[in-house]
Amino acid sequence: MAPRDLVGRARGRLARFSALAGVALVCIATARYREPLIAQDTAPTFTKDVAPILYKNCTTCHRPGGLGPFSLVDYDSAKANVDDIRDAVRSGFMPPWHAEGPHGTFSNDRRLSDLEKSTVMRWIDAGAKKGDEKKAPAKPIYATGWEIGTPDAIVTMPEDFTVPASGTVEYQYFEIPTNFTEDKWVSAIEFMPGAREVVHHVLVYAKVPANPNAAPAAPRPAGTPAPRPLFVRKPQYDSPEDPPRQDLRHGPPRQLGVLIGSTAPGTNVMTLPAGTALRVRAGTVLTFQMHYTAHGHEMKDRTSVGFRFAPGMPDEEMRMGAYINGAFTLPAGQKDIAVTADLEPTEPIKLWGLLPHTHLRGTRWKYTLEKPDGTSQLVLDVPRYDFNWQTYYFFKNPIDIPAGGKLVSTAWYDNSATNKHNPDANKDVKWGDQTWEEMQYTGYMYTVPSRRLKSASK
Repeated sequence: MAPRDLVGRARGRLARFSALAGVALVCIATARYREPLIAQDTAPTFTKDVAPILYKNCTTCHRPGGLGPFSLVDYDSAKANVDDIRDAVRSGFMPPWHAEGPHGTFSNDRRLSDLEKSTVMRWIDAGAKKGDEKKAPAKPIYATGWEIGTPDAIVTMPEDFTVPASGTVEYQYFEIPTNFTEDKWVSAIEFMPGAREVVHHVLVYAKVPANPNAAPAAPRPAGTPAPRPLFVRKPQYDSPEDPPRQDLRHGPPRQLGVLIGSTAPGTNVMTLPAGTALRVRAGTVLTFQMHYTAHGHEMKDRTSVGFRFAPGMPDEEMRMGAYINGAFTLPAGQKDIAVTADLEPTEPIKLWGLLPHTHLRGTRWKYTLEKPDGTSQLVLDVPRYDFNWQTYYFFKNPIDIPAGGKLVSTAWYDNSATNKHNPDANKDVKWGDQTWEEMQYTGYMYTVPSRRLKSASK
């Protein structure tokens, strides 16, 4: 899942904004304006009208030391870049967001409201005046290191990994013990790559090694059925076996464990909804799955993951998973190719977030809940999928998926020569790890009502 090189994607003034495609820091709880558009006689000013919008929606990246190409914290810098701001706001290119749905659907929605857009555009058209300093809001303060603040625990790769200047880098796996002596409830996770330029994605898995001194588990009584898995197994979607590895030093372990965190361009900080937390058990060993991409010069990376712990047991245990279709073929030269997969729980779950992922040929996604009564519900529509901004879409209100219902994901691909990002339109494409291959992958976060940890308040 390597990111495409953005150099050469000049789109007028918007090209400067494309430089942000490394990683977007996501604030899970972002308030949105909902006021209707109204006629206003006086021109907006930066201090009174525009700064609050920029501080709320833009300065996580556009700040001194941030990922944006210029700062929007101070008036002088904002005024100097009004042409770029106009283009980005008018086109909807910034803030980056690729899903449809009314405001209030997503808890991490980065879109500007119609009123916010109108205010910014009217400010620019009226001369981008500064206004009264006394009416300026307090400037936002950002951490210089970890966005979640000082983590309660940090787990780091045991050694540097050298990413070569060029060539293909196979997925690298690093096992690291947490040394936790008791179960931990995690409310926020953040990744800190040592060389962010070459780290495309990180998946973190958690497992508790078997205790060799533990007594063997009692056999299941005769005639007792085995516990049902939470999700129906879908072997028709299995991906092909990995080809033989060239690098045997950091191959995958026999057991990965359960997925507890991930980062990719577009998502770096994951803050869980109030009342939920991820469980990391005592004695857990983490496995980092690292995908590196060569960027023209040799670099060393040692990635860390930081955890912020909840003050106590949450109401619900948040869980992470992924489902795929790895059995597809994208015919050479064809466009608008649909590939589907589905997730089918055996008991009710609550869906809190979705991460659609394809590579350079992916163009759009759609998720539909097919209910047991034959009705259906559109859950997520991403008509402008962008490989450079892989957003985890968090729902403000979780989606109830009943037992026997199916969450059907459909991804569309363009494997034709008209796709300017297509590495090779003359080849059929199948599932694979590298950018020139493809994926149909969905990450998801969910809770299980029947396994609620605390009784719901009446």
